[in-house]
Amino acid sequence: MGILDNIDAVIFDMDGTLIDSMWMWEQIDIDYLAKFGMELPQDLQECIEGMSFRETADYIKKRFNIPEDTETMMATWNAMAFEYYRTKVDFKPGARWFLNELKKRGIKIGMATSNSMELVNVVLDHLNAHEYFDEIHTSSEVKHGKPFPDIYQLVAEKLGVEAGKCLVFEDILPGIWAGRAARMKVCSVFDRYAHQDISIAMRYSDYYIRGFDVLIDTPSLF
Repeated sequence: MGILDNIDAVIFDMDGTLIDSMWMWEQIDIDYLAKFGMELPQDLQECIEGMSFRETADYIKKRFNIPEDTETMMATWNAMAFEYYRTKVDFKPGARWFLNELKKRGIKIGMATSNSMELVNVVLDHLNAHEYFDEIHTSSEVKHGKPFPDIYQLVAEKLGVEAGKCLVFEDILPGIWAGRAARMKVCSVFDRYAHQDISIAMRYSDYYIRGFDVLIDTPSLF
């Protein structure tokens, strides 16, 4: 059975799944905490995985007693990330090919990200990739971020596709759990910055790939 059999819509997480950007966020965390004389703890990335942009700001403010308000924190992170997304971030290997393949097959394409819409637009401008997506939504638009299913349910609703006909691509466990909670098929994508046991990701996923380029070389997966 192919990965796209009985699938009418594919919904992607963005960072770490569709684009290679997680290295950037770790560096931003390092630089931001250094402003306040603090070092990046090893568990921070794992603790904030799946949180919305605002949830992340609230968490970091409380944990590290940051004197700035959350609006200022988010604006600062946006400014730090802007140049990375505008000039350096790229698709994961094979991702553009896969997006083109979905378009050829008439499969709807959505994005469900914990990032801000401002930065989503910056990176899609940089990659000339807006045209691929039928719907793009962020976790800030729903009550709960990942691992709750809210964001995936919203994107499916906007696409007009029932959950059972949707395939989710995710790189981290909270996102994988969100897709499963939304009763969608889930394919986990390896990312070197994902702080998780690969065997656990595979256990909770219907499919697992090292990268989209694998799909080019393995047509039987279709």
